[in-house]
Amino acid sequence: MGTLMDVKEQLRDIKTQLRLFMNGAVSQSMRDKGLVYKLNFGVELPRIKEIAGRYEKSHELAQALWKEDIRECKILAAMLQPVDTFYPEIADIWVEDIRNIEIAELTCMNLFQYLPYAPAKSFHWIADEREYVQTCGFLTIARLLAKKGDMPERAAGELLDQAVCAAHSESYHVRNAAFLVIRKYMGHSESHAFRVCRLVEGMENSDVEAERMLYNMVKEASLL
Repeated sequence: MGTLMDVKEQLRDIKTQLRLFMNGAVSQSMRDKGLVYKLNFGVELPRIKEIAGRYEKSHELAQALWKEDIRECKILAAMLQPVDTFYPEIADIWVEDIRNIEIAELTCMNLFQYLPYAPAKSFHWIADEREYVQTCGFLTIARLLAKKGDMPERAAGELLDQAVCAAHSESYHVRNAAFLVIRKYMGHSESHAFRVCRLVEGMENSDVEAERMLYNMVKEASLL
């Protein structure tokens, strides 16, 4: 466990390295694509991973990094946060703080999917109305499904209900994450694929565009 001084020094050291690998073109390109950060050094992901590899996982350092409103610090925070000290209430604070899809995807990939309470927590998140809380819930479940594949019958029913509901969301990211979960669930077995096909079978000629999109996505996934 690092002292406050150690953490401050490490933080300063990390920021120095980030400035060294700063890439204005990457940063500008992200802005053009709508990824807005208070500060973005434009450092590429392999380089961020390389910087993370120079430090031991540390709760204090990760928490300090997350509090910085800097793209690369948020990404490093998820890489350096130990799972055993990342309590459910901290997960809620972090997820509420996520403001764009890049941080959502990377935090789910590097941290949320490994949490011992990830299945229960992600089910809470998908029932939330806030865009990125819901998105992180679906993205985390998609990763859990990719690893484990199966889930209890009742949970699967609840998940599919929420995912079909989210397919109507006005948020592009929520819809995409819900579609991803449905595809991962279908990919596990023929019975899963059949279950989803039955769920959407009346949507082919629906007046609702979201339902037609869902139907087409499921049909495509069932052919794979």
